[in-house]
Amino acid sequence: MVTLSLERQIEARRLPTWAPWATGAGALAVALAVGLLGSGPSVAGVIALAVVLYAVVLYAASRTVEGPRRATDRLASILVTSAFALAMIPLVSLVWIVASRGARLFSAAFLTTDMVGIFGEMTEGGAVHAIVGTLLVTGAAAVISIPIGLLTAIYLVEYGRGPLARAITFLVDVMTGIPSIVAGLFAFALFTLIFGPAYRAGIMGAVALAVLMTPVVVRSVEEMLRLVPNELREASYALGVPKWLTIVKVVLRTAMAGIVTGIMLAIARVIGETAPLLITVGQLNQMNWDLFDGRMMTLPVFAYRQYAQGGVGIDRAWAAALTLILIVMALNLVARLVSRYFAPKAR
Repeated sequence: MVTLSLERQIEARRLPTWAPWATGAGALAVALAVGLLGSGPSVAGVIALAVVLYAVVLYAASRTVEGPRRATDRLASILVTSAFALAMIPLVSLVWIVASRGARLFSAAFLTTDMVGIFGEMTEGGAVHAIVGTLLVTGAAAVISIPIGLLTAIYLVEYGRGPLARAITFLVDVMTGIPSIVAGLFAFALFTLIFGPAYRAGIMGAVALAVLMTPVVVRSVEEMLRLVPNELREASYALGVPKWLTIVKVVLRTAMAGIVTGIMLAIARVIGETAPLLITVGQLNQMNWDLFDGRMMTLPVFAYRQYAQGGVGIDRAWAAALTLILIVMALNLVARLVSRYFAPKAR
């Protein structure tokens, strides 16, 4: 009986379920009225004022009825939700702008034709050569950087001790902050010394992107490997499994989902780079499948060039940006499927 009475007292001291909704509606109405009294309501101003009024009124009501602990909990929930909504505003706005403006010229023809014979304000022409170039250059960069980054992270977590490991960690941190143009100049200088100043090829852009991608892979994979419990390693060693096999079969399999996510973040980091590709790969209006010979168009450079031309080129630039976003989304979906397939199955 005493327990039931305490529960009833606790329930009686709670705000009704409709109170937050009513408070939000009232705060929005007051904020809109204040905006109308001024020079005119601003969407951002009305929302900001409504959130502040909502937080203050609901906190005061909750503190009066429910007590300081639950009132503080409600205030923290409001602040976290508001921060999440604030962070989503630029993301949703960016996706909406790119999708709305890119849809004007985005079509099957845009995805299957190139820019050969397209001049002036002609609406024909597409970006298939840039799509192929982006996939080839980014794929080559991934082939170069993923093994290097993965093996470096394994060394730092599983083997690295002493000055060498600290030096590698320091250099990786320094490389993380390298501007993209510096990576492009490095690749340009490297291939110029080997093949001469007239050489241009997709592999030059791949090397430049690999310089940017490798430190991201190292840091992300390193953090994922450190999250694997040491008990799993010790259990494997206790069964007589060699260390290298423990890393391959236990550590990497356990951290596979996080590793794939980190690699996809690295790919998304470099797939939209323009400056290093503009220096190394250059521009081309037609298809080029050879990574080791000749200039090659990529989607970022294509969008930059079309936007600089103006007119209908601006619409092509937005369509190229939309295509780039769709490619990144498709790669993330494939990565999720791969990580789910290779991740250890729950028993």
